[in-house]
Amino acid sequence: MSKRDYYEVLGVQKNVSEKDLKRAYKRLAMKLHPDRNPDDMEAEARFKEAGEAYEILSNQQKRAAYDQFGHAGVDPSMGGRGGGQSGAGFGDIFEDVFGDIFGGRGGGGGGGAGNRAYRGSDLQYNLELTLEEAVFGKKVDIRIPSKERCAPCGGTGAKQGTNPDTCSTCQGMGQIRIQQGFFAVQQTCPHCNGAGKVIKDPCMSCSGQGTVNRQKTLEVSVPMGVDTGDRIRLSGEGEAGVNGGPSGDLYVQVNLKKHDLFVRDDTNLLCNVPLRVTTAVLGGEVSVPTLEGEVTLKIPPETQTGRTFRLRGKGVKSVRSAVTGDLLCKIIVETPVNLTNLQKTLFEELDVSLKNGGERHSPQEHGWGNKAKSFFDDIKGWFDPDKEASNKKK
Repeated sequence: MSKRDYYEVLGVQKNVSEKDLKRAYKRLAMKLHPDRNPDDMEAEARFKEAGEAYEILSNQQKRAAYDQFGHAGVDPSMGGRGGGQSGAGFGDIFEDVFGDIFGGRGGGGGGGAGNRAYRGSDLQYNLELTLEEAVFGKKVDIRIPSKERCAPCGGTGAKQGTNPDTCSTCQGMGQIRIQQGFFAVQQTCPHCNGAGKVIKDPCMSCSGQGTVNRQKTLEVSVPMGVDTGDRIRLSGEGEAGVNGGPSGDLYVQVNLKKHDLFVRDDTNLLCNVPLRVTTAVLGGEVSVPTLEGEVTLKIPPETQTGRTFRLRGKGVKSVRSAVTGDLLCKIIVETPVNLTNLQKTLFEELDVSLKNGGERHSPQEHGWGNKAKSFFDDIKGWFDPDKEASNKKK
């Protein structure tokens, strides 16, 4: 399988500057780094491919040879002009670029991976709210499990009065370099598991972890108008950092409970309003609940089921603007049930009167009936045996 063009691998043009080349590689390497893509063989392969491309293009001599002769100019096995060892090795470039990213040697200052401070992980808490709580806002106390820096050892993991020892295998770097042909690959130190330090006398409070599990109570201020999917960020309330690093953040994910009357649609509220047949026919008034109290909805005569009335400004005020939505009331004409004999008789008399009025009283029913009759007339011919036989004779 032929190699891809190195400039294509890094997503840059051939005239890219050294600064932009390094920036492009850093961005790609952070995205594809194995620590961020565990068990992803494709990401690992692309990570190595990007490292190889940067190793060549970051060296002026090799880049010139590559620009002139392509891959043959930098492949030692092919006797190319750029295959010498005058440039920095992959391991040196790895440390330089990833030191900038993760705070190692390349960032200026020496010190291994085990000495670097790492930000703590972000946490998420799912908070269920009623519609009323989400609309009007409130303060909510939540209890969350978290990892906090161990106070007795100050987060070092070593017994009070002692300090962790520098790992003798990696000399405190947290990684070891393994030469694999053309590449020098860095791997996590198996002795200290990447910490760079070994704790001989662990802290009794945290068992050498440097952090302890705690349950903490936090007060969350829920702003007015939040909706399902909104997140409230509590800065610094996530897990504690490593080696004195900053704590992560806590994200409170809002989920609204099902409401008995309303369905929320962004800033609008939807509700069904059951209506007696007589009110739908003759018109009238009906009380409708809103978030601000009951209002009277006027029903015009001959209102059909499914008709929607809009009550402006009776919805939800947006959490992101001053816009307030509407309340949409959908009319559902209710068929009466449990009728008495007298009521049935009255309906039968009414039915006769309506039938005598024909299309005047039920235009939709008659219109639908005519369309249905036309449909059946159209398809009848497809199944008419006499017509089918006549077609065969032709």
